[in-house]
Parts: sequence; structure tokens; C-alpha cells
Amino acid sequence: MYCQRLFARNPIQIFYKNYKYIIVTTLPDNFKIKEIAKEKIMKRKHFMKGSGLFLLGLSLANCSREIDSLERLNSNNKKLQLTNNRPLQIAHRGASGFRPEHTLAAYQLAIELGADFIEPDLVSTSDGVLVARHENEISTTTNVADLPQFSDHRTTKSIDGSEINGWFTEDFTLAELKSLKAKERLPDLRTNNTKYDLLFTIPTLEEIIDLVNKVEAETGRKIGIYPETKHPTYFDRPTFLNGSNQSLSLEELLIDTLVTKNFTQSDRVFIQSFEVTNLKRDLTSLMAQNGIKLPLIQLIRPISPYDFIARGDKRTYRDLITKDGLREIATYASGIGVAKQFILPVDENNNLLPPTSLIEDAHEAGLLVHVWTLRNEDVFLANQHRGNPDAEYNKLIELGIDGYFTDFPKTRIDNN
Repeated sequence: MYCQRLFARNPIQIFYKNYKYIIVTTLPDNFKIKEIAKEKIMKRKHFMKGSGLFLLGLSLANCSREIDSLERLNSNNKKLQLTNNRPLQIAHRGASGFRPEHTLAAYQLAIELGADFIEPDLVSTSDGVLVARHENEISTTTNVADLPQFSDHRTTKSIDGSEINGWFTEDFTLAELKSLKAKERLPDLRTNNTKYDLLFTIPTLEEIIDLVNKVEAETGRKIGIYPETKHPTYFDRPTFLNGSNQSLSLEELLIDTLVTKNFTQSDRVFIQSFEVTNLKRDLTSLMAQNGIKLPLIQLIRPISPYDFIARGDKRTYRDLITKDGLREIATYASGIGVAKQFILPVDENNNLLPPTSLIEDAHEAGLLVHVWTLRNEDVFLANQHRGNPDAEYNKLIELGIDGYFTDFPKTRIDNN
């Protein structure tokens, strides 16, 4: 094993300090990773007290494959994104369990509740401005259907192979969209949120960045942004009511906005997508052209990437999370954003099955694992977790996730 060869020549000690294990060794200069989470080191540990620290000794006999994963993490220029040895908390569409999703109010509340990152899903207006909506069809999240001046904007489009009737952001200018008001997407489930209906407008990505910068200026606290490009294949060649054939490349608009707003620090942005090509080719190329390098996250769900479907590639997301598939993802992305059922599966009666090995497999490939979406309502929980959503959080954290998307960022603060 690599660790046996390396540590036979380079003594190693690991100290526990400030909630992290810190490697102290005479490793080669190109071996730069100095911190790893305690779960990632050894299955057999020997502790001794010393100078207020805890010394962890590693023997060659105990050298495990987790040490090998450090070499892979370093070679891919990645690091585990942990805060005080806990997973990152990513506010899914803001604090969407408490306010209508994708509003500045939802993002503001998420920050106040302690989220490390806020997540805007991004779509484009007709004049090429990125705005935060879960979908480009906006009848379920705005009052557009109630406004007679936009009745002629209703149409039917094919989005990622599905016929959808409604109103679409790419048929509105930013000024027109700003005349709409946001409303709760799940009014029957989140009835309390409906009291905030029609109070907030649709925010742009620039406004979300401004909010984050304002919080930092006022509090000194750095908040990250975790944007998702929605339907990138479609937006490369969208269909318009006016018959225009222009491209609204989400990747170009996103990188241009981040560069213009000078929000390009690699520890404050993750870019995610359910498609592969826009991560592996488009965003990678655009970042190189602009001299920036931001971590990319390959999203995983129980179907197939639409860019694969569009070009006749028969692979599914299941193929992407085999050991070979994960190693391929590691060539262009820093991690995977995975639906929780890929880690905590349930049977046909909604009872939990044994956890999968996906977290371990992804870590072996040098990938972060961010899981989605943790929600408190029973309808989203396995039978064993109903009435106790904390149990789901705790189980996933115990299994070693590096981050989680949640509609209820307050949950973690209540627990800790």
C-alpha cells in the first residue's frame, strides 16, 4: 500500500485540536493535505494524553485505505469541506421550510439560523439575467396566473422530454418578472408559509450575492453560495414565445456573474448540476478561461442525466455511482450531491434498509458526499424517522456525509 511505503520513510503523528485531527509528519512537499476528519483516519486508534492535546499513533499494521484516499484527494486538488468537524449545512432554496422558497427572505432567515451555504436554483430571463426559481415554469411559485397582463404568456413547452404547460421565465424580461410576487410552493403541507405569500419578489443571483456580502460586512461571517444550473441542455437552445433562437447558456451567465461580482473564492462556491456535460466540459472550460477554479458537484437522482438521454447515451445515474463511475466523476468534480435514498434506502413499505456503501465508495474516489434533501415533515421520512426527523440527520452524519441540504436549517442548531 502507498501508506506503508510513505510512512516507512516518513514518521507520522496525528494531534486532536480544535475539533480536528491534524497530521504532523515529514511528508513530501507535494503531499499538502494536513487536516482530515476523525472518521476518515483509522478504524483502530490508540490515544495518549500530552500537552493538552490527544496524540494518535499510527502503526504500519493499522495503516488503512483511508490514508490512501488522502493521496487521491490531494492529487485531485480537493479537501474535505468540514466546519469544526461537522458536515456543511446547505439551506435548500433558503430556509424553505419557514418561508416561500427562493426569496431573499428565505435566504436571510437561513443565514440567521446558521446555514453555511445557501442554495439558489438558477434559470434565465429573456434578457439573460439569472434568477432563483426551482423551475423555469413559475405558476406554482408566483402569482403569474392571476395577472391578466401575462395571460398571453401561457404556453406549452417540452422541458427535458416532458410536456409542460404554464409560464416560463425565459419568456419574461427581468422587469416583467420583478412585477410578480412569490408564493409558497407547498401550501397544503406548509400552511404557515402561506402568510408570506405575495410579500416577496423573485431575486436575481446578483441580489443573492449582495445579501451574502452585506451579512459578511455586518457580522464578519462568511456564507457560501451553492448554485444549481437548471435544465442546461434546454437553456442552450430554449424555445421562446416570440420565436427567437438565441442561446441562454446558464454556464456563461453564471461564470460572468460570479466574476463580475468578484465572488469566486473556491471555499465559498459550489456549482452543481444534474447533467454531466455542462460540468465536465462547459463550466470547466469557462473557469479556465476566466482564471478561476471552483468546486463542481455532480448531482445524482433515480433517473438518467438528460444530456445523456438527448444524445442517446444509455447510462443512468446508477452507472455513475459504481466505483468506476465515481472515479470518472472525480476527474472533473469535487463531489456528488446525492438523493438520500441512495444512502438510506427504504423498501416498498417505506421501512429503512441497511445503509449502502456509497459514502465510503465516494470517499475512496476522493469525492465529497453532500446529501439531499432533509425535511422535517413525515411525508418525506422513512417510517422509523417519522415524528423524529433529527434521527435522519444523526444517522447520515454518523455514516460520514460531508454536507446536507435541508429545508429546515434550524434543526441542526436545536440539536447542537
